[in-house]
Amino acid sequence: MDFKSKLDNIKAYFVEVFLETKRVTWPSKKDAIKGTYIVLITVVIATIFLGIVDVALAKIIQVILRG
Repeated sequence: MDFKSKLDNIKAYFVEVFLETKRVTWPSKKDAIKGTYIVLITVVIATIFLGIVDVALAKIIQVILRG
């Protein structure tokens, strides 16, 4: 495979990618913001939960090692 055919393949790939992105149904700004809020709230809840579990397990291990 020579350089020109490789270059043509790369060019064809990017043309196909560009055409595919035109067919995508992009979310509205409102939907994107709503989705972002949902993700952030979920991350905060998971962080709080895992923090509580971490502290509880640390206390349990301290009790076991002292006893």
